[in-house]
Amino acid sequence: MNSYKFRLIVLAVTFLTLSSGAACKSQVDLLPAADGLEGKVFAGYQGWYRTPTDGSGLGWEHYETYDEQFKPGHVGIDYWPDESELTPSEKYATDFRHADGRVAHVFSTQHPATIDRHFKWMRQYNIDGIFLQRFALDVVGFHHQAELLLPSNNRKLEFIQQSANHHSRAYSIMYDLSGMPHGEMDRVKQDWKDLQKQFRLSEDRAYLHMEGKPLVAIWGVGFVGRDYTLEEVADLIDFLKNDPEFGGCSILLGIPTFWRTLEKDATTDSKLHEVIASADVILPWSVGRFGGSETALKRTDEIVRPDMDWCEAQGVKYMPLAFPGFSWANRYVHKNAAFDSIPREGGKFLWAQAVAAKRSGADTLYIAMFDEMDEGTQIFKVSNDVPVGESRFLDYSPHAPDYYLRLTGAIRRMLRGTIPATDGLPENF
Repeated sequence: MNSYKFRLIVLAVTFLTLSSGAACKSQVDLLPAADGLEGKVFAGYQGWYRTPTDGSGLGWEHYETYDEQFKPGHVGIDYWPDESELTPSEKYATDFRHADGRVAHVFSTQHPATIDRHFKWMRQYNIDGIFLQRFALDVVGFHHQAELLLPSNNRKLEFIQQSANHHSRAYSIMYDLSGMPHGEMDRVKQDWKDLQKQFRLSEDRAYLHMEGKPLVAIWGVGFVGRDYTLEEVADLIDFLKNDPEFGGCSILLGIPTFWRTLEKDATTDSKLHEVIASADVILPWSVGRFGGSETALKRTDEIVRPDMDWCEAQGVKYMPLAFPGFSWANRYVHKNAAFDSIPREGGKFLWAQAVAAKRSGADTLYIAMFDEMDEGTQIFKVSNDVPVGESRFLDYSPHAPDYYLRLTGAIRRMLRGTIPATDGLPENF
């Protein structure tokens, strides 16, 4: 598609949105957490952990290594989940052992009680809700276990919808386009149609809305090395915004860190800026791109504020991201991945990113992630009594398992101006 035709698509998206947006606004009596982004903190949620006996048929999904092993010396997570609150039916025994010889257990997000507890924690620690990662590769049928993943993912969404309403938290679908082949975007559209028919997301008072419209996130827009095109993404945006039956949505785009300058992790194609301008909010992805709390504080002037200035000129909302640290040594041991490659600094790193966002004028924040132990970016409770033996794990010591949940609650208060945006960690959070 040539540049002229591409611009026509983007202009059409903008025109139709302006002309029909008011008619598409939801009449749902939304929960406070689901009404807008301002003053709120959300987290990404994978919910992708399965076990051989949870009914999914997917084995040790996301606990296992790249070659599908989960045993001492072969593991795909760098932290071990907290077991202390799991009920007997939620505990899945493993071959790992604690120092005192006890069997180490994990959970499955195919169990409704486990997901409900996660939302209970969100309410308890004042996290407004989640963006649920939904991998397009799974729903379009190209994953080697697609016939099992789709019903399993829908079962997970059912539990999330129930728990979000039960605990007055918000949730939103985030389509992750990673690995999507060219020419298959219509299958993503069909998945959204199917979800609307089955779950009636737009009518759910817990489903996150922006400016009165259900918010759908599309992650993976403008990164280098992708088979799908910017034209395909523009067409998907047009569908979600303007389809007479399944449209009427606001759009969040997950984009590269260096999207504005079109370098490093971003495509050099300036069409990316046209696509971004057609969205309602953007989320630049910075996980693993840098480390250190001092570096994080410098991002105010170097990256975040210039990004926000660009967005303000285009009428696009900017949602900054913060992540607590990074480690995927166990999953990528065959590639000699570094252990604890971006240290958490006892929470200083996460806090510094949030402070940089606040000082730049941001009024919302995305935390990556709530539960991703694969990359060591989780904020939920993990065990300080990790298994011993051939595999090594990180933990939160000397802090309690809920330390990063409490810190995230403090970040929310800081964004709202209740506590100051200090260089160092807040006191007594």
